[in-house]
Amino acid sequence: MISTCHRSVTWDRRARLTACVLGLGAFLTQFDVTALVVVMPEIGRDLAIGMPSLAWVIDAYSLAFTAALLAAGAVADRYGRRRVLLLGNALFLAASVACALAGTAAALWAARAGQGIGAAFLITGAIASIAGTFPDAAMRARALALTGILSGIAMALGPTTGGLLASSLGWRAIFLANILPCGLIALAVPRRVGEGRTGSGSPIDWPGLFVLTGALGLAVEGILLAQAAPIAGAAGLAASAALTIAFARRQRQREHPLIDPALASDRGVRAVIVLLLAVSAGYWAVLVSLPAFLMAAYGMDARAGGLALLAATLPMLVLPPVGGRMVRRLGWRRTFGIALALITGGNAILTATACAGPSDMTGALIGMAAIGAGAALAHSQLTGGIVALAPPEAAGMAAALTMVARQAGFALGVAILGALAPTTTDGAGYAAVFAVAAGAGLIGLGACRGLPGGAGRPR
Repeated sequence: MISTCHRSVTWDRRARLTACVLGLGAFLTQFDVTALVVVMPEIGRDLAIGMPSLAWVIDAYSLAFTAALLAAGAVADRYGRRRVLLLGNALFLAASVACALAGTAAALWAARAGQGIGAAFLITGAIASIAGTFPDAAMRARALALTGILSGIAMALGPTTGGLLASSLGWRAIFLANILPCGLIALAVPRRVGEGRTGSGSPIDWPGLFVLTGALGLAVEGILLAQAAPIAGAAGLAASAALTIAFARRQRQREHPLIDPALASDRGVRAVIVLLLAVSAGYWAVLVSLPAFLMAAYGMDARAGGLALLAATLPMLVLPPVGGRMVRRLGWRRTFGIALALITGGNAILTATACAGPSDMTGALIGMAAIGAGAALAHSQLTGGIVALAPPEAAGMAAALTMVARQAGFALGVAILGALAPTTTDGAGYAAVFAVAAGAGLIGLGACRGLPGGAGRPR
């Protein structure tokens, strides 16, 4: 193994600064999703596109991120973790500027895909560099915890910050805001983080990546076309199903598959996958639709909408540790059952609020707080659940499967809810959006029965 990483021995100021610099990667990858949701209506008006096409502003990033992340780990091991981090940072910066300059929907979609690829290499290089820079387990845990805090801040405060930027400087300012943190990463990482690589790595299944990305992309496009062009939509979904089957067959035949189909043979793993899809559709995809609902129902602008979304996002900053304690005391089944019940109930409240028409915001705030609390209790624990349920030798692949399920659920959820979004200017049309999200929560609630009752199982 070739490694010249700096070996910190104490959690001093230098170590904390190094961890913060590496944690900026996690902050950026989350911020450019959450900050954008509040300005989606403004982007639609500026570029003259409707909600189905707007869905691709989110999904182009998500699909590119998923595909690139599956390859980034092997590239980092072979060519260097710091090098991959800096490459991803440069690509993310260039794509952010391209997003700010985009004058058409197609240009914005392409730039967002570039952001997704850059984000995948950035976060992979950052996490791998933390492992090399902090070889001591206790210090590594502190560095990862700091990274998690920065990620949580981006998730919780992204919509509010995005709303403030957009109301003052326009939606393009959200992308230009990436220049400063990307510049800090470019300047600080070469000075504080050493290079580390093994000089080898598992072979990358590039055809498999393209097939998986194509399957998800065709599914998203098929869903978005379902109303306007049913035949084309059905053809897209059929092609997606065919590619999914081809991908599964290819993985069974490979010595080093991207995702081992054998993992899905475990009942608990299957249950966690369904839960990941349900949380992504019932919370994260709803987060994309909420600003348009708040603007339509209550006449909010981007600034007010971002502040109102704190009801749904602040729980992501304060409740994840509570979820960990609940798993230890109540077990997975009960903990995730409570979380999915909150997501289901919160979306049901939002459905009733939309049907009732404009009034005070109490119902909307309660509904947003409920889905935020449910997602916060489940979000970080789901990754630990699928890794614990998988065989020990498949822990890394289980983590990759978690990421694919989470991103696939988000992309498909955004597409489904985007296709259901009304074209009218009142909030009542969003009742169907929230009702479908509540249905996703119910499916996840049913999947909890497939989980073991305790917080783990003996091996």
